[in-house]
Amino acid sequence: MVINLWIPADPVLAAIAPLGLGAVAGTALVVDADPDGPRYPGEGSLAALVAAGPRRSDLSPTHAGMAVLRNGGVELDEAADVLAALAAGWPSLVVRHASSEPPAGHSVAVVADLPGALARRVNGPTVIQRCARASSSMNGDVQLPRPSTRLVRSLLEGRMPGPSRWIRAWKPVWGMAE
Repeated sequence: MVINLWIPADPVLAAIAPLGLGAVAGTALVVDADPDGPRYPGEGSLAALVAAGPRRSDLSPTHAGMAVLRNGGVELDEAADVLAALAAGWPSLVVRHASSEPPAGHSVAVVADLPGALARRVNGPTVIQRCARASSSMNGDVQLPRPSTRLVRSLLEGRMPGPSRWIRAWKPVWGMAE
């Protein structure tokens, strides 16, 4: 199952949202489709897989859990064959998009519930991230509780946090991919 996760406006949310979705899946790969995306910890990159070709043996999971593949500077259209091979090899694939417009095909948007004119409204399947000063006027298919500072720090440092209400709240998003 593949979910294209589109996070248009918030760089911190754009970095952690795919990790939350991947963490709740069990065995999942999070792939950054944004050449200017965050430098997630780890050795591999999408650019390195593109350079090696999509027939490499490391396109399938070797153990349960979440793996993260940073971008490494490759454009999405250059990586299409590798992404198709990854989708065939992994039970759950999260593709992170941080552009200002939704990606082609089916995608799920993640937006912060900001007050008033700051709120970003999108069409289609939507995950709403509650904020400290949430407007509570936004509707989405899934509404996430505020993540703790400790959780955000753990995810950004490449460490899997312990049990989390925020991560569990991502579970219904996998049903949106069907």
